[in-house]
Amino acid sequence: MTKPKELSDKLYGYLAEDEDARVCKDIPDEACNHQPQAFVFHLWALTLTKLGDSLVSARLVLPWLLTATGAPAFFIAMLVPLRESLSLLPQLFVAQSMREKPIRKWFWVAGSVGQAFALMMMLVGLFTFAGASFGWWVIGWLIVFSLSRGVCSVAIKDVTGKTVSKTRRGRLTGLAASAAGLMTLLTAVAIILSPEVEGSNLLFVALLGGAAVLWILAAIIYAFVPETPGATSGGGNAITEAVKSLSILWQDKQFGHFVATRALLVSSAFSIPYIVVLIQTQSSGNGIVTGLGGLLLANGLAGLLAGRFWGKWSDSASHHVMAAAAFMAVGVMALALIVDSLWQDYMAWLPVGGGLIFLSAVAHHGARVGRKTYLVDMATQENRAQLTAVSNTVIGVLLLLGILLGALDSWLGTHSVLLFLSVVGLIAGWRALRLPNVVDD
Repeated sequence: MTKPKELSDKLYGYLAEDEDARVCKDIPDEACNHQPQAFVFHLWALTLTKLGDSLVSARLVLPWLLTATGAPAFFIAMLVPLRESLSLLPQLFVAQSMREKPIRKWFWVAGSVGQAFALMMMLVGLFTFAGASFGWWVIGWLIVFSLSRGVCSVAIKDVTGKTVSKTRRGRLTGLAASAAGLMTLLTAVAIILSPEVEGSNLLFVALLGGAAVLWILAAIIYAFVPETPGATSGGGNAITEAVKSLSILWQDKQFGHFVATRALLVSSAFSIPYIVVLIQTQSSGNGIVTGLGGLLLANGLAGLLAGRFWGKWSDSASHHVMAAAAFMAVGVMALALIVDSLWQDYMAWLPVGGGLIFLSAVAHHGARVGRKTYLVDMATQENRAQLTAVSNTVIGVLLLLGILLGALDSWLGTHSVLLFLSVVGLIAGWRALRLPNVVDD
């Protein structure tokens, strides 16, 4: 009978293409022998939570949930900024507490449980409130969800950096994206083939409840990651140390260059909802469930096909992945603008509209995998949590400023927003190409 360790070794050898498990760059010597188990446990936990993210997307599922329950439109406008920024802004303070603990995986476990609890409370509200009351209920628990996610974000980069070798981290992220993409694809097909649940609470019960279960399972799995104790220097008063940490943006030129590039890369994420607007303008619509299933289908297919490709490339040149993703996003925006200007009716045609969303999602996956891998590889065991927190705090502020794109849209139209984001994307790609390679030969 195959032992769990032997099974982990075999699975790691196949997935990471590292048959003898001897690639141990930038991790403690004592962690090298446990790398196969760490890789597999990370992969399972990331896959489950990435699938959960798809099932409760603040860009798709939560807006439809609020609309179906009669919540005012202004709640929907709050979802994405709160979801994204609140998972980033507090990280600088969380990192200070984390640096005082030699074992950091329990922060990720606690954050995952917090996200599951928030989703379950949203589910309770579905049967308790309606209209504006339900809108405030969802917003309140979305804040808890986002803050919990922020804890997980800092912790997982730190633990990954201590347990998974450089040149294998991008592969890990990419594999998780592909696996979650496949599961999302299957979920989307199930939704599309079940029109009887259209507009009913049953669909949202399945999505919210299912996602909560995924986060609980992920927390249990992550508890078994074999993490070695890390450095605990740099602790102190959270606010004082957080303010001091910001100085690294101009003291470390490479890190400052990376943060500026990452900030510009958000154009790939911001562009997707506006491309959807162009498509929906020309579409008569086929119902809430069909639209939900179709968009999940596009996202799932993008993750399935692109995740491993971007991940493997990131292990050798993550800065090139960021550049390629930025230029690809710009190309998709340009294509959307051309089609909408010259052949507007075709925007509602599934091969065109669906294709644009698919390509946008592929580019966004590349931007995420590339910048995550670059940051983990650039940092050291001593400063990884700090660099992650500083970077995420800056991006969190920028995401809040992204609300201003709505004003630009109202003033000059959706085309102007996509033109602006295209320029930002070109600058992001150019800056990414100028970043030094952080993978040792």
